[in-house]
Amino acid sequence: MSNPTSFCPVPKEQQPINEYQELQSSWFFGWVKLAPGKYITKLLWVGVWSLIATAPLSSASFPIAKYPIQFGICTIGGSSIFVALATIRLYLGWIYVKNRLYGESIFYEESGWYDGQNWLKTPEILTRDRLLVSYEIQPILKRIQTTFLTLLATMVAVIGYWVIVY
Repeated sequence: MSNPTSFCPVPKEQQPINEYQELQSSWFFGWVKLAPGKYITKLLWVGVWSLIATAPLSSASFPIAKYPIQFGICTIGGSSIFVALATIRLYLGWIYVKNRLYGESIFYEESGWYDGQNWLKTPEILTRDRLLVSYEIQPILKRIQTTFLTLLATMVAVIGYWVIVY
């Protein structure tokens, strides 16, 4: 008799557990699983590289010699947009896998987009997947949400400063 958790008609690359393992080992999506300092460092690098991209745009509107504060606020604001986009992309990747793991059935494609099927998970697989969501993915999503809220609060503070002072 075969193990009930081993039978699954879903192709290996479309099984949620394998999608999870692939996501956590990927270069970009694995950032969230790093230690807090390393995770923040990765996001700061996104910010630094986007500063290089946004500084010329900001200097076109606010020459640095004439309007240094406005230049700085615009550059940091523009850079924050890139960091926010990276954070949103992290969230979307992890929430997709969370939904696939948490669901009672798995939608998969056998050979192409035109012949999709649904497979109802066995109770053992459903329990395993939901435990994985509870103990592994929920903390990751909470970390990403905290990151995004912190970034959003910073952007609101910068915009508020801009509105009040200028």
